[in-house]
Amino acid sequence: MKIRMTSVFVDDQAKAQRFYTEILGFVTKHDVPVGEQDRWLTVVSPDEPDGTELLLEPAGHPAVKAYRDALVEDGIPLAQFAVDDVKAEYERLRGLGVHFTQEPLEMGPEVSAVFDDTCGNLIMIAGQAR
Repeated sequence: MKIRMTSVFVDDQAKAQRFYTEILGFVTKHDVPVGEQDRWLTVVSPDEPDGTELLLEPAGHPAVKAYRDALVEDGIPLAQFAVDDVKAEYERLRGLGVHFTQEPLEMGPEVSAVFDDTCGNLIMIAGQAR
């Protein structure tokens, strides 16, 4: 068994696509219209184009708002992405205007930081301490 796809709920798929591709550096894998407004919209790492896909899923279900609001209020990231150098990625993203809710924090052999993805979610980046 392996993870083929996971998802994050987003308020606006076009805005999310821009953020996840232009800012974070993912590439669009699938962009298929579903219904009148929604899309089957996935992104992948350019380093692993056949790897795990991230579905930028519309946040229309009534339970989503309460769920995401509670996570954000408690400072809990919805997803975690691996990076080679957390501190360098933190600086790069800050330079692009990304708002971090947690600066790089060393926790033993790991370093993590948390940012707001502008689409209603907190996202963690994590990697090995250097």
